[in-house]
Amino acid sequence: MLELNEKNFDATLQETKGIALVDFWASWCGPCRMIAPILEALDAEKENVTVLKVNVDECPALADRYGIEAIPTLIFFKNGEIVKKKTGLYPRDALELILKELGA
Repeated sequence: MLELNEKNFDATLQETKGIALVDFWASWCGPCRMIAPILEALDAEKENVTVLKVNVDECPALADRYGIEAIPTLIFFKNGEIVKKKTGLYPRDALELILKELGA
């Protein structure tokens, strides 16, 4: 999974085909660490889903830009536009259902 920052965020989203699932996280966050293996598996298994990560401690401007108030926050983008935003720890089946609803 690619780690995004202020320099590569916009360009990476524009270049991503299919669904870009951006995980806003921090290393000290327990639920963030718990959801990480689920996101890694989805990234590896779903051809039209790209999981990207933004560390909120290292990229506070991006966290502010997207109104991140709690982590983990998952923002789903399609063609560079936000199509869904979820906060909290979600099980894999719930994430797969969301991706299916978005056409992934």
